[in-house]
Amino acid sequence: MFKIRTVLAALGFAFVLPLVAANISPDSSFSSSAQAQEEKKQPKYKDVKTRQRASVGKKCASALEKVQVVIEQELWAESLEQLKSIEASTKTCDSDYEQTQIWKFMGYVYYSLDDFPGAIGAYQKVINGEGTPEELRLDTRYTLAQLFTVEEQYALAAKELEIWMEASIIVGSDARVLLAQIYYQLDRKEDSLTMLEIAIADAEAKDILPKEGWWSLQRVLYYEKNDYKRVTSILEQLIKHYPKWSYWKQVGGMYGELEREADRLVATEVVYLNDQLDKESQVMSMAYMYLGAEVPYRAAVIIEKGINDEIIKKNAKNLEVLGTAWYQSKDLKKALSALEAASKYSDTGNLQSRLAGIYLDLGRDKEAYIASVRAAEKGGVKRPDANYLVMGNALINLHCYKDAITAFQKSLKVAKDKKSKKYPQQWIRYADTEGKRLGKLRDVGAKVPSCSKA
Repeated sequence: MFKIRTVLAALGFAFVLPLVAANISPDSSFSSSAQAQEEKKQPKYKDVKTRQRASVGKKCASALEKVQVVIEQELWAESLEQLKSIEASTKTCDSDYEQTQIWKFMGYVYYSLDDFPGAIGAYQKVINGEGTPEELRLDTRYTLAQLFTVEEQYALAAKELEIWMEASIIVGSDARVLLAQIYYQLDRKEDSLTMLEIAIADAEAKDILPKEGWWSLQRVLYYEKNDYKRVTSILEQLIKHYPKWSYWKQVGGMYGELEREADRLVATEVVYLNDQLDKESQVMSMAYMYLGAEVPYRAAVIIEKGINDEIIKKNAKNLEVLGTAWYQSKDLKKALSALEAASKYSDTGNLQSRLAGIYLDLGRDKEAYIASVRAAEKGGVKRPDANYLVMGNALINLHCYKDAITAFQKSLKVAKDKKSKKYPQQWIRYADTEGKRLGKLRDVGAKVPSCSKA
């Protein structure tokens, strides 16, 4: 029974079976309670005609009572054999109505044995039986719809449930949602959504909280229509009434689709603070969000913690992002440490260029010069003009003015626009002027610093 319960429970359904108790002769104790309950029932179906009540004879009632005892002991195989024997007999239960009661029992026993094809066959006999009361016929159609659903015979499930709904005066939300699920499997997406909307609206109108599975199916249908606003609204309802971290993650993704970046960041932060981001891609995505929001310090802290927790791999790419975050946070020492660690894994030209810039900012001019030279030699630098500017500035600080002019000329050569050309031109003039000034002082015997790049 696990299969059917699992499938239907996913949408919040309870499996419905026709009453096992039969309408036996009035003087039988077997029938008294069931009959009393049925007489109290209000009409549930349309066009049900008043007719004389059918009953089970004493001989048949006696046989079914014996089966009932075995069923109550959950001896399913034994009860099935007894029912088959009764069905085969022409003397025990011979009327059309009595045969209906046997099939109803058999459907229940087959279901209890997890033999769903057998249960379907028995319940189909109930539906097609000449002695079947109309209300039982309709109740059985609902049961068949559920069984066909579990057996993935969706067209037959839809047919039975549509007939049941057409004949029923009261159609609950559970039935509509079941039909919505069946329509979804039949690729009748619009029909599925329509049925689902009616079910949810009806529940809400009665101040009843829609079941989690209903909103989940509704979310899927709207997602397939690319209606991200509606998906987001549904996820917000799920978070409110059925809070799960998976919904927080999904709503964060939807906020991203809607370009609601602040909301996306907040939703993801809630998940992160509760230790629900346990994959490298998730944690790095969180860090990139903070970089995009111009909060680099938070990004750096997140990446560093991820590396320490062994969620984020210690490789060149991740360490370079960490270095970037620390650099943007104005923590040059931590930025340098991260980028130096990155260079041990992948010593690219671009990485050396970035190291050169930080060395220059920290006043480590010789290291800045060496790193910029390495960057130029390795190639692949994103901004080669900027790398040559760093090289030239480091050389000026090392009092190597002629070499600095050469570096600035290279920067000018690879610069792509007027703005980029402006800076090397200014530095060339400065290096030339300063170099000549110090040269004149040297010529008259003054002690001036000499080039110290070596």
